[in-house]
Amino acid sequence: METALLEGFLTYLSVERGRAANTVISYERDLRKFGLFLQNESRGFVTFDKGEIINFIGLLRNEDYTSASIARMLSAIRSFCRYLILEKLRREDPSENLQTPARWERLPKAISVDDVRRLLEVIEGGELALRDLAMLELMYASGLRVSELVTLRVEDVNLEAGFVRVIGKGSRERVVPVSEGTIDNIRKYIKQLRMSLLKGKESPYLFISLRGTSLTRQRFWQTIKGYGRRAGLNVSPHVIRHSFATHLLEGGADLRSIQKMLGHSDISTTQIYTKVTSDRLKKVYEKYHPRA
Repeated sequence: METALLEGFLTYLSVERGRAANTVISYERDLRKFGLFLQNESRGFVTFDKGEIINFIGLLRNEDYTSASIARMLSAIRSFCRYLILEKLRREDPSENLQTPARWERLPKAISVDDVRRLLEVIEGGELALRDLAMLELMYASGLRVSELVTLRVEDVNLEAGFVRVIGKGSRERVVPVSEGTIDNIRKYIKQLRMSLLKGKESPYLFISLRGTSLTRQRFWQTIKGYGRRAGLNVSPHVIRHSFATHLLEGGADLRSIQKMLGHSDISTTQIYTKVTSDRLKKVYEKYHPRA
């Protein structure tokens, strides 16, 4: 049913709406991803509501999709909803009045320093604990995006000098410092676990999966969510990166330095953290000041 419905929609797009072939292909890929999400949520391809669309968008943001990519997926879902109404498969449009990413107030979520400490403390005992601890430490210590973390090469890490070379969005290169504690954990992972994971094979990537291959960002996202549940926290790679920036700003770091470490091309993207920090300070003031 769902496959036939999707094929009917794609035919409608290309024949009746005259959409370009590349647009039809993109919409198909986006809707298949949405369909898998609905399947995991035990919802149907016709009976989903606005809440499912919002949760799906939240998942995309956690997986580090750009605003442009999310906007395209939302456009595909909107078109699909209109098609369902046209085919009399549903009466209302659940995508109506949903704002596009460009209009979202993108306030990053951040956990506290104590929460970060608690999250790191639950990473123990498992066969991949050394790797996972090194990865989470590095993400928090250096503010890496999840895509940058899983594609980090051994040659990009200078443990003696204490920095990593990162290739970020738009192939922009930056150098980010690494804390001593993180360096120690990376060394332990390399000496005690990495070679056994490779099983005699070679890989240019620093962090290796159980199969001896490079990690996917989706797999690491699932790993962080698992440790978060164990620690009683709702976390994702984006939350860890946001926490890195927020804690730096709260500690007195200047925006330009944070911009360089995060790899933002425009400082206006970094300035959002000043709003986050101001909101947090306001809450502290209102809670503790006797005249608040």
